[in-house]
Amino acid sequence: MSLDYTTLNLLRQSHPAWRLLRSDHAPLIASFLQRVFITPNARAMAQADLAEALEDELFGLRAHVGSETFPKSALEYLNDWAAHEKGWLRKFYAAGSDEAQFDLTPATEKAIAWLATLTERAFVGTESRLLTLFELLKQMSDGSETDPQTRVIKLHKRRDEIDAEIAQVLEGNIPLLDDTELKERFQQFTALARDLLTDFREVEQNFRQLDRRVRERIALWDGAKGSLLEDIMGERDVISDSDQGRSFRAFWDFLMSSRRQEELTTLLDRVLTLPPIADLKPDVRTRRVHYDWLEAGEHAQRTVAQLSQQLRRFLDDQAWLENRRIMDILRSIEGQALALRESPPIGEVMTVAATSADVELPMERPLHVPAFKPVIADVALESGDDDLNAAALFAQVVVDKVQLAGHIRHTLQNRSRVTLRELTEIQPLRQGLAELVAYLQLADEAFSAVVDEETTEIIAWDGPGRDGLTHPRRAHLPRVIFVR
Repeated sequence: MSLDYTTLNLLRQSHPAWRLLRSDHAPLIASFLQRVFITPNARAMAQADLAEALEDELFGLRAHVGSETFPKSALEYLNDWAAHEKGWLRKFYAAGSDEAQFDLTPATEKAIAWLATLTERAFVGTESRLLTLFELLKQMSDGSETDPQTRVIKLHKRRDEIDAEIAQVLEGNIPLLDDTELKERFQQFTALARDLLTDFREVEQNFRQLDRRVRERIALWDGAKGSLLEDIMGERDVISDSDQGRSFRAFWDFLMSSRRQEELTTLLDRVLTLPPIADLKPDVRTRRVHYDWLEAGEHAQRTVAQLSQQLRRFLDDQAWLENRRIMDILRSIEGQALALRESPPIGEVMTVAATSADVELPMERPLHVPAFKPVIADVALESGDDDLNAAALFAQVVVDKVQLAGHIRHTLQNRSRVTLRELTEIQPLRQGLAELVAYLQLADEAFSAVVDEETTEIIAWDGPGRDGLTHPRRAHLPRVIFVR
């Protein structure tokens, strides 16, 4: 992009990042948003939590610089920062929630990242960046070579270099990076890792703009569904097949590999324990930066999923033919809202009455009922003369689940897993089927258990029959395995 006067003057008036840098409250905005969103890699925050954090920040600042410096409340500042004419925060409502959510915009993150470059660095490394540039040129040159013979010659040359390095190491001559080179490369890694997180927010914003255009087109469309779907799917294919879409898909496939994640974890753990790197006191989140990449990528994937969900709802909407008048009214409202989006009216636009009314009909009121006054007689209580058999009260079957749970834990102390049949063989069932059901309930609620549906076990016990004698009982059920 050419930085001529006209372009820069337009950016100064319209770009949110430039407006943020020109704001009187830029130090408050940049420091607060950097601490709340960028440092913990937060992608969205509820309105109540963000307002509470900002209120604490304002309380501390007012104690130092005076209460008149920041006269408005925290929620007013958040809504002001999220307004369309500023665009420093994105205010939205998540699916299934009626509480507003806030997130950084890519322009705000760019402004904060640029402010971070103004601070003085301990040293400016150039060697690692030169080597990176040289390696990139080699990759582009080798990757675009179409002559097989030339590529084979380069591969043989690379193999000879690797063989020479192996021989040098076997002889005991191991080249190592000095402290300065380690610090320089770690500094470059940290900067690239943070830039990658910043890029994710911009990728997500691009997908969100596509979703917004699709919703606008659905709201204003007057033709057939087939033509609309053809346009929408064509535009989505263009986004997916673009350079940005292919790069994001390749990055996501690379990072979703479990082998790559384990390799990144091992490399980070080893590098962060090196004494020169430990002296730099790196951010604690550097150790799990690849998980931050995963989390940021998931947000971009969710945006694409929301676009697909919007298309499915459009396809499944049968009210287009059944309730044409209602659909026309709704689309008219959407069209008017989109027309007023850039220049909203001043003052109160619409009021909504209470969601329900209290209706009290005169004839629904109950008639007066005199209070009932019981008569209490002074009569001595006498014991009854009926001879009742209370044996049924003491014949109830009570299963002690605490004892059964203790039996399972005691068995798992010496074993990593045990089946339900083995438990009943070690300690036979005393209460019969009720005790067996109690074991199954403990497997579902209190222990980690696995059910093998393909294997059937037989659990035996002795129980009383209708004739009062003890008979053997059998239960056939899938194998239940308790795991430590």
